[in-house]
Amino acid sequence: MNASPRIITLTTDFGTSDAYVGIMKGVILRINPNVQIVDLTHAIPPQDIYEAAFSIGAAHSYFPKGTIHIIVVDPGVGSDRRAIVSRTGGAFFVCPDNGVLSYLLQSVKNEGGQPIDSVAIQNSAYFLPEVSNTFHGRDIFSPVAAHLSLGVSLDDIGPPVQTLVQLPIQVPELTDGTLTGQIVKIDRFGNAITNISETAIARLKSASTGGTSTYEIRVGSVRLQRFNRAYAESGIGKPLAIIGSSGLLEIAINAGNAKEGLGIKWGDPVVVQRFD
Repeated sequence: MNASPRIITLTTDFGTSDAYVGIMKGVILRINPNVQIVDLTHAIPPQDIYEAAFSIGAAHSYFPKGTIHIIVVDPGVGSDRRAIVSRTGGAFFVCPDNGVLSYLLQSVKNEGGQPIDSVAIQNSAYFLPEVSNTFHGRDIFSPVAAHLSLGVSLDDIGPPVQTLVQLPIQVPELTDGTLTGQIVKIDRFGNAITNISETAIARLKSASTGGTSTYEIRVGSVRLQRFNRAYAESGIGKPLAIIGSSGLLEIAINAGNAKEGLGIKWGDPVVVQRFD
């Protein structure tokens, strides 16, 4: 590993009204004052491991090789839940082993990417001198990440881990011209992001028996007959389906809030059906 400077990202459910995030940054900078810290998000809903898993899964590939990602959404802090460092594709993930890497693990499996090497965080030489039962983000994850940024190896952090905790994430199913998935995130605009990828939709289209096919996208009581290329292709206040920036199907309202306007929520099923 190269010495500093390195990039460390922070993903937490701490918000920004308290000093927790700033304290974590202070711990990191005392160990490596040359590191660059990026706030990925601190607006994960409290204890929402699914949201944290989705966020890091969607964001990590946009950072340079060697980036260290700290994820602290940790309802089991102070318990016997394991703390880990995982490495894949040159990136490092410092986090509790509670499922926050589930989308990352799924993408590596689906895309045949580089394997994930993981170790349990056990070497207290890389912790703060005193470790509380309620703030491992400060006392364990931040100092471990900072030491990694200075070139400490995974072998020095702790012993290998063979399996990681994974959340039961649904994979979209394609059967008989019907693609079934679910809403996996509601963003701050109220857009409902699904787990149905542009690639999955392309497979649905390629399975057409010929001729001109039409499509219907269904979620709740909403029925949509086309995929937009831009939000503005639909009238103001009108619902729409679009492939968003993450390459996933979104249900939105042009200049509105789909969550509120359509009464949809996380976990709701979404169906894309082809008619030949």
